[in-house]
Amino acid sequence: MAQRRNITFLSLGDSYTIGEGVDEKDRWSVQLAGLLLERGLGADKPTIIARTGWTTDELISAIDASGNRNQYDLVSLLIGVNNQYRGQSVERYRTEFRQLVQTAIRYGKNQPTHVVVLSIPDWGASPFAANRDRPTIARQIDSFNAVARQECEKAGVAYIDITPLTRQAVSDATQFASDGLHYSGKQMKKWAEKALPVVEGILK
Repeated sequence: MAQRRNITFLSLGDSYTIGEGVDEKDRWSVQLAGLLLERGLGADKPTIIARTGWTTDELISAIDASGNRNQYDLVSLLIGVNNQYRGQSVERYRTEFRQLVQTAIRYGKNQPTHVVVLSIPDWGASPFAANRDRPTIARQIDSFNAVARQECEKAGVAYIDITPLTRQAVSDATQFASDGLHYSGKQMKKWAEKALPVVEGILK
């Protein structure tokens, strides 16, 4: 029997995708690739287009500038926390997020089923936000995530809600990076585990 080729994987996003403050091996998408490998679904190390601080429009610009014209078996998208942090409107987010979903689909061989979107983590649960208005942050994050869920449903793309996992980390410093704002590999492993059954269904 011929050996199955490795799964190609593109991961798009911001600090939560590039893994600000953690080793490369702890990035959630790298951990997901490892989990797939353990299950006999050979996966290449993901190609990542992400940077700390990016909003949706900055990710759009970076993708254009990358010149990447490859096609992938799996594409992930996690973006929007900086839109909320900078006080940008939900309406603007909807327009730009919709464009990014369509871009992700194109990268995914024009198949919506090759794309997974992760919800925006609630940074208000972080030690960094201890003196911030956490209820307001949570409400705003929920509003952005509602838009993301709606747009994923319209496009036929899988939506994976990791936000509750990030809120559960509120009293556990080990789930955060040393800056007290971004997440540790321990928390990002939870995201990978939450995404795993969805991705397995896509790839089988």
